[in-house]
Amino acid sequence: MFSHDRIWAAIDALAARNNLSASGLARRAGLDPTTFNRSKRSATDGRPRWPSTESIAKVIEATGTTIEDFTMLLGTKGSLDVGSLARRANVSVPLLGFAQAGTGGYFDDAGYPVGQGWDEIRLPATSDETTYALEVSGNSMLPLYRDGDVIIVAPGVSIRRGDRVVVRTREGEVMAKILQRQTARTIELASVNPDYPDRQFALEEIEWMARILWASQ
Repeated sequence: MFSHDRIWAAIDALAARNNLSASGLARRAGLDPTTFNRSKRSATDGRPRWPSTESIAKVIEATGTTIEDFTMLLGTKGSLDVGSLARRANVSVPLLGFAQAGTGGYFDDAGYPVGQGWDEIRLPATSDETTYALEVSGNSMLPLYRDGDVIIVAPGVSIRRGDRVVVRTREGEVMAKILQRQTARTIELASVNPDYPDRQFALEEIEWMARILWASQ
């Protein structure tokens, strides 16, 4: 559950991200300019006062923000400093197409991006982990991911059963799957598209596997 402070910090960060004050953000959303004033964040007896879901929905719509964007601001760990949140709300990560990802020279042995030829994409937020983006091509990942969707991948994040992952084999095949089971010898991957079969690999056949954190859809 998100705290009262974190909710208000996310609203402040959203305002800063759009070069607005809290009052300016309220005005853009068609709200009373004092809606997000600091004096409105607690009652006269000191009890915390929460923003309404309606006001949050309006500022999200007014700024062209997605629910995923706002959720990421809510989930930012550490300091609630608005400047820090705003900066993290506008970051760039390396971007590569799935077709290119199957060729050599773009990843190290651990699955981290290296070399030339990477593009960049701006994201609403990112974790402290090294992340990069892959652009989906084709329909093999329907219904979760469509052609042109961008998925954010974090090779340094731990992976558990049921997580969505990107896997690259030593033969250069790159795929997005769901980790179904992993043993000391094999990895079993469930397909996100029921028209495609599940896959099983010996561990030595896998070059790297990285967890999917987020997708723009």
